[in-house]
Amino acid sequence: MVSIIKNFYTFTSLFSALFLHDPLNMKILPVPLIREADSCTILTEPIAGIDLMERAASACFSWLRDHIPAGRNIKIFCGAGNNGGDGLAIARMLQGAGFSVNAFVLSPPEKMSESCRMNLERMQAVQTMQTMHAMQGCSLLTDSGELPFIEVADVVVDAIFGSGLSRPAEGLVAHAMRHINSSGAMVVSIDVPSGLFCDDTTPVTTSGVVIRADYTLTFAPPKLAFFFPENDRYVGDWQLLDIGLSRDFIDSASVENFMLEAPDVSTILKTRNKFSHKGMYGHALLIAGSTGKMGAAVLAGRACMKSGAGLVTVRVPQSGVSIVQTAVPEAMVSMDRGMDHFSETPELSAYSSIAIGPGIGVSPQTATALKILIQHATGPIIFDADAINIISENRTWLGFLPKESIFTPHPKEFERLAGKSSNHFERNRMQRDFAIKYQCYVVLKGAHTAITTPDGLCYFNTTGNPGMATGGSGDVLTGIIAGLMAQGYSSLESCLLGVYIHGLAGNNALNEQGFEALTASDIIIELGKSFQSLYGKF
Repeated sequence: MVSIIKNFYTFTSLFSALFLHDPLNMKILPVPLIREADSCTILTEPIAGIDLMERAASACFSWLRDHIPAGRNIKIFCGAGNNGGDGLAIARMLQGAGFSVNAFVLSPPEKMSESCRMNLERMQAVQTMQTMHAMQGCSLLTDSGELPFIEVADVVVDAIFGSGLSRPAEGLVAHAMRHINSSGAMVVSIDVPSGLFCDDTTPVTTSGVVIRADYTLTFAPPKLAFFFPENDRYVGDWQLLDIGLSRDFIDSASVENFMLEAPDVSTILKTRNKFSHKGMYGHALLIAGSTGKMGAAVLAGRACMKSGAGLVTVRVPQSGVSIVQTAVPEAMVSMDRGMDHFSETPELSAYSSIAIGPGIGVSPQTATALKILIQHATGPIIFDADAINIISENRTWLGFLPKESIFTPHPKEFERLAGKSSNHFERNRMQRDFAIKYQCYVVLKGAHTAITTPDGLCYFNTTGNPGMATGGSGDVLTGIIAGLMAQGYSSLESCLLGVYIHGLAGNNALNEQGFEALTASDIIIELGKSFQSLYGKF
C-alpha cells in the first residue's frame, strides 16, 4: 500500500527551498514568465544557456536512472527546440551510465535551436566514440522514413515540444506522437507532454494530438494545466524538478495562481500560550442536518471540535437533538422548532463563526430561514451543500452576502451557482470572476481543490487523494473551516489552512485504510496528527 500511496506525494520539498523566504509564494508562472525566468537566470547567475539545459537534463537523468527498471530499452524522441535539446542531453547521460538508449530526432539540424543543435553534436560525438554499442545512438527521422518500432516493454521519453507549443502538432511530429501513444510503452514527458497547452485549454481535435504520459518531469515552477482534471490523462504522475531558476525573478513576478504547500500553511498556524482557555478560541455555530441526514451534522460538529474551536454549537431540528448530543458530546445543541429541518435563525451574537448547509435539505422553510440568516449576519458565513443549492435558486440574495463569506461547492454545486463551462480553464475563470463579483471566497473541491479570492487570486491545494471521494468528506471540510474561523483566522487563512489540513488528514488516513475503506470519520481521526505535523512534531 505504501508504494501506491507515494503517487500522492509528488510535490517534493524542493519547492519549500525554492520559495521558503516568502510565505504564500508557491507561484505558478505562465509560459511567458517562465521564459523570462530562464533568461534572467542566464543573465544574472550567470550561466550559459547550454549549461542551464545541462542542469535540467541532469535532473531528469537522475530521476530516470532511479526509476527505470533494469534492462529496459529507452527510446527518446526529440524535437527541434530546447525541449529536444534536453532529450538529447538526457540520452547522452543515460548512455554514459550504461543504459540502452536510442535517440530519434524529428527535425533537420538547420531548423534546431542553438542549444539543441549543440547537444545533437555532443550526442553524435559520443556515438562515434562508442561504436561498440551497435544498437545505440542518434537517428534523424524524415517524413519519407519509417518510425522506429516501439516494444511494450520499452520506455519512451517525450522531448518533442515541452512548454513552447502554441498550435497543434502536424506532419512527421504528429505522426510520431500518435505512434508513441499507440505503443503501449511507458512514456515519460520532459517538462510538459508534447501537444499540451500550459495556459489555456488544449484543442484536441481530429488534427491535433497530445502525448499521453505516465510521468511528467516538469521544471519548477509548475504549469497551470497540471491542476485541471481534463489534462490528467496526458500529464500522468508529475514530478517537480528544481533547476535553480532565479529566485529574485520569481519572487518579483506578478501572478494570479499559486500552489499551496506545507510552508505556506505552517506560517498561518497560531500558537497557544500556557494560560489559554476555551473562551479565547471562539464559538462556532454549525447549522446542519435534517431527518435522514443527521450524520452530516455529526461529522461537521466533530471536525469543528477537532480543529480547535473553543466552543461548538450545532443547530439541528428536533429529530436530531439526541443524535448530536450522543455522537458529539463535546458540542452544545441548539434545537430548531422544526421537527425535520432547519426553519428559524437563532440569535447570532454569541458566535464568532457561522457555517450552514451540510444535510439541511432545500425545503421552503429552510430557504426562508437561510435568507433571514444572510440578512442578519454581521460577519462572514460559510455556505456548503444545500445552502449553496438554495442560493443557486435565489441568486438575488448574492448581492446581500456578508463580505468575505465562503462557498465550498463541489463541481456540480458550483455549476448550479455560477453556470456551466465548456472546460476547466473556463470554469476556473468563472470561479475567479464569481469571487471578485461577490467579494467572497470559493473553495471548489476536487483533486486539486482551488481557492479563489475577492482579489482574483487562486490557490491550488496539493494534499488529498481519491479515497476522500466519499460521502461526508465535504461536511468534514466545512467543520474544519468553521472551527478555524471561530479562533480568529481570517477567511483566507481558514480556507487555505482548512483545505490543506483536510487533505493532509485524508492522506494520513489513506496510509491506514487504503482507498476503498477510507471514510469521512477516518479523516477526522487523523486531524490531530496532521496539525502536529505542521508544527513539526511528526
